[in-house]
Amino acid sequence: MHAVVVRSAAFAEAPAVSRLLAAAIRESYTGILEKDSVERLVSVHCSLPRISAEIGVPGGAPSWLGWLVAVEAGGQIVGAAAGGVPAPGEGELYALCTAPKRRRDGIGSALLSALTERMRSHGARRQSVSLPSADDPSLPFCTAHGFTGAGRRLSRAL
Repeated sequence: MHAVVVRSAAFAEAPAVSRLLAAAIRESYTGILEKDSVERLVSVHCSLPRISAEIGVPGGAPSWLGWLVAVEAGGQIVGAAAGGVPAPGEGELYALCTAPKRRRDGIGSALLSALTERMRSHGARRQSVSLPSADDPSLPFCTAHGFTGAGRRLSRAL
């Protein structure tokens, strides 16, 4: 495992975050969701204008706490996460991905930990995530980190 630094995303990193998120979605959901559904997820969540705008307002409001990136020593972005506190006490994980070849290297855990601390600093006492599928490949990661629930909606106490 190579060491990574987790920090706020910079505006110039929006294209890398967009590409990484799209690759992670395609790798994760091909074969689980219909091809059209996978491409719809990519279209909605990986749009460069959307990610650029979101990076442009990091922590602009508690409901949006910004994008975090996990960066290797050479500057390569190998993970990204975003979240917020859309309701008092309720944190929401909007996105979390790692480079497909870097899964199980602790990057997702490092991103989740950093995002969780941001949420706690804004009053979150619970954290939730909505998964695109009940058979979501990230379910083992989520349950290993204490998320519970039925179907596509999981949460945990902070």
